[in-house]
Amino acid sequence: MMDGSDREGGLVIPAPERTTIAVTGSDKRFPVRRIYCIGRNYVAHVEEMGGSVDRDPPIFFQKPTDAVVASGSTIPYPTMTGNLHHEVELVMAIGKGGRSIPEASALDHVWGYGVGLDMTRRDIQGGGKPWEIGKSFDNSFPVGALSPVSEVGHITKGAIRLTVNGATRQESDIGLLIWKLPEIIARLSEYFELQPGDVILTGTPHGVGPVVAGDRLVGTIEGLAPLEVSIGPKLA
Repeated sequence: MMDGSDREGGLVIPAPERTTIAVTGSDKRFPVRRIYCIGRNYVAHVEEMGGSVDRDPPIFFQKPTDAVVASGSTIPYPTMTGNLHHEVELVMAIGKGGRSIPEASALDHVWGYGVGLDMTRRDIQGGGKPWEIGKSFDNSFPVGALSPVSEVGHITKGAIRLTVNGATRQESDIGLLIWKLPEIIARLSEYFELQPGDVILTGTPHGVGPVVAGDRLVGTIEGLAPLEVSIGPKLA
């Protein structure tokens, strides 16, 4: 049981470093509690993955908190895959928690927005195994600096784009999300009590594809700080 205390006089091993994300225009950082993701949330992406375009209930999964990678980093090509894919996504950072949050007030819980990548071992994900092993590996969540709602407003539309080595791979508009941001928050909060520090990836548009060592990825969303990462050599 976790009670937040240290009654036994110390920890038996050093405490893990707390994961945080940079904030635009500030030396302060956003502390991360949990990372939630939603799958198949743009019609064209559902079609390219061979799924139904019906408005099915959203698919939720999680990534480990320490999967976060800062913009400007080089991430190693992960083990156990020969088909690493990029998925650029709008990221919501939660500043106020709640359970069974109404859609009408859902955006009041958002602290800010950013650009993220849901890196995916596609060959594992497509092999019928649980999504966790294909999605939730080390360094699988590169994310750019977060912009507070107080500065950028709510990002409900605007261009989303990913380039690899300068060539456009993914391009769409946030307004084309199947499940809109208030709906994502409301539905997710039925399954989990959201807390300040939670981060939600909102789905990727069509154009997902493989990357290899040496590739440079740049993700952009209109009005937000860009995300830039490179792919390093494969882990031994």
